[in-house]
Amino acid sequence: MEFTHPPASAAWLHQDSRQGFEVAFLRVTDDGFRIDGHAAVAEDGDAFAVEYEIELDPGWRTRTARVRGRSPSGSRTVVLETDGSGHWAVDGERAPHLEGCLDVDLEASALTNALPVRRMSLPQDARASAPAAWVRARDLTVERLEQTFTRSTDRGTQTCYDYAAPASGFSSRIVCDGSGLPLEYPGIAVRAL
Repeated sequence: MEFTHPPASAAWLHQDSRQGFEVAFLRVTDDGFRIDGHAAVAEDGDAFAVEYEIELDPGWRTRTARVRGRSPSGSRTVVLETDGSGHWAVDGERAPHLEGCLDVDLEASALTNALPVRRMSLPQDARASAPAAWVRARDLTVERLEQTFTRSTDRGTQTCYDYAAPASGFSSRIVCDGSGLPLEYPGIAVRAL
């Protein structure tokens, strides 16, 4: 699958599971791509904000992610680093529980679902496992998230992926634009820009 160049900026309106907004800025670098973003959301009576910087290699594999968060319990920063082959460190400490993950997935971000979509570039009807280093929004703990993506029937120039995270029982059909960025992520967010 051939993706178009991603836009310089994009935004999502979070809905259903939480209320809020996310904005991201994407740019090409000498080593791949950089994404800078912010999300401010309310969920279950709490408000929290997340700011992130993600460095990707040319194949959209995560190289580093710096995530800063603020919630009623205070402020925190977490730094994830990976070699692109599935070996991770969190705040400079080896993280064996993330072994084999190639993507970072931020709980407060719709955008980070574009990372495995772009990286895997699945053909029609193909299914793939895409375990991720999942950063929780409220406290920035980093967990392993088992997830799968199945490329379903496209809608014109939009690609569709059946997403599932078996441990939580969550599933959704993510509709992406030609660059692989989510347009519709039912239960999570819709693209605003």
